[in-house]
Amino acid sequence: MILWYDPFPAFLDEARLTDVDDLAEIHAAGFHRGWHAAEVEALLVQDGVITLVARRGTPFGTRRPVGFVMVRAAADEAEVLTIAVSPRHRGKGLGRRLLDEAIRRLYRDRVRHLFLEVDETNEAARRLYKRLGFKTVASRPNYYAGPDARPATALVMRADLS
Repeated sequence: MILWYDPFPAFLDEARLTDVDDLAEIHAAGFHRGWHAAEVEALLVQDGVITLVARRGTPFGTRRPVGFVMVRAAADEAEVLTIAVSPRHRGKGLGRRLLDEAIRRLYRDRVRHLFLEVDETNEAARRLYKRLGFKTVASRPNYYAGPDARPATALVMRADLS
């Protein structure tokens, strides 16, 4: 018998309002302009927004989020609003697990296209998105403000889910 061992046990869960401060902290650690808790909460309660969190450990007991993905769906299209994993937990496949689950839910809901924007210099994210079937369909020059105040180009990517 082969036993599968996960060196980083985590489970995926729906985000709760009690997670808002943790999600804002995770987002701020991953982006030059992080979201405040009030911004996270406003999106979390919007119709059509799916927010999944990765929690370390098992589903038993209360666990703080270590990553999350937020997706907004309308009709047969959706967009990834954000995806972030806390710096201590990056490189363990959590971003992929979160996005995989979001895509499964969107597919189940008959969403045909999923869009996202990514900084063209974010190689790790671009590799992940490409592995998941996203293709670059447009670019937005000077879309992001980087930490050095230089503008960066956003790549608009799309995955066809149907």
